[in-house]
Amino acid sequence: MTERVRALRGASTSPNDAAEITAATRELLAEMLERNGASHEDLVSIVFTATPDLDAEFPAVAARDLGISDVPLLCAVEIGVTGSLPNCVRVLMHLYTERTPDRLEHVYLRSAEVLRSDLGRS
Repeated sequence: MTERVRALRGASTSPNDAAEITAATRELLAEMLERNGASHEDLVSIVFTATPDLDAEFPAVAARDLGISDVPLLCAVEIGVTGSLPNCVRVLMHLYTERTPDRLEHVYLRSAEVLRSDLGRS
């Protein structure tokens, strides 16, 4: 099987506290890599979004805490849709993998489990 660039999704929630945002995002990133048999060397880039109510820290700090400092990281604000899940960090991770899209395990932790219960386990 040939390695291809794939996109992996994940999300988690956190109180609006710098240490909590970093811890929740670090947990999410580690779980995304572990569940998909991926490593730092497989990464191409990571895009983070946070809901407008999470402004105490950049989620990318968690990636740097995990030693992911040579991979392009981008943070953005998620669209503030009325009624959407608050206090949410979302991740779009691009990586090289031999897994086909149907074998990727997208990761949704904490209260973010409700976002895509059809994708993978929590």
